Amino acid sequence: MTGVFLILTLPCVLRLVRLDYVRLGQATRTGDVAELLLVLAMVAMLSPIGGPIPAAGWEAVFLVAGSWFLFSWWRGRHVSGHTSPHGQCAHHALSAIAMLYMIFAMPHSGTTHGPWLTMSTMDTAGNLAWPVVAVVAAGYFAVDAARSGVLAVKTRAEAGVASRELCRSVMGAGMGFMLITAL
Repeated sequence: MTGVFLILTLPCVLRLVRLDYVRLGQATRTGDVAELLLVLAMVAMLSPIGGPIPAAGWEAVFLVAGSWFLFSWWRGRHVSGHTSPHGQCAHHALSAIAMLYMIFAMPHSGTTHGPWLTMSTMDTAGNLAWPVVAVVAAGYFAVDAARSGVLAVKTRAEAGVASRELCRSVMGAGMGFMLITAL
């Protein structure tokens, strides 16, 4: 599973390098950066090796990212239409908050994972705090993954859009899977 998320870094980076964000807008670029950050966090969480950033570092990153996207969502709530970043901001805020929840809710007793963020080496079955939150979040990500998968097929001709939706679909499925398996 780590390999799947590692492969997802490529389209995220390619979008950031190749797309015309002057035409697409800063909100699209910010969303693409957030997607890359979430993909890298999933790689770090699922890797049996661990990540170069301690769990406290990821907590800070997700707290800042979640706060930023909540603020952006609040600020853009009056903008409507296709150019509105409103829905993207809400999704990225929920994703960052869900990642933060997974870090906080998993057991931290003993030296299970030390300072590193490695869920793959932990036996978290039945130990995740506030399981109702995990179930609700997993349901959201499952529905969003299905919706994004359909959008990826429908928008395959638009530059960057299909790639973004496909990444969102895989990330949503992965997030839902991680939340359910941690219960």
